Amino acid sequence: MSKKTNTLLFILVATVFNVLVTIICFVAFLIIYSKFLFPGLSESVSPWVMPVIFIASIAASFLVYRLVMKFIMKKVNLEKYFDPIFGPRRPAGK
Repeated sequence: MSKKTNTLLFILVATVFNVLVTIICFVAFLIIYSKFLFPGLSESVSPWVMPVIFIASIAASFLVYRLVMKFIMKKVNLEKYFDPIFGPRRPAGK
């Protein structure tokens, strides 16, 4: 496979991974809210919970994605397998 194909596949897999992590975080936060927080909160707080849980799940998924990418970048030289997305990189000396 070429570097362009590898790059496209990586972007697609990373997007699917990020969406799945977001869904998992959303369900986990919803379970935590329903089991532990819901019984103690008043009904006036309930309309604000879903947007807060949604935003928190997006933030958590970006954190997980960033940590996974740092781990992968330490283990694998990505420039060897992938094309730059936004054009060629400048030489380090300039």
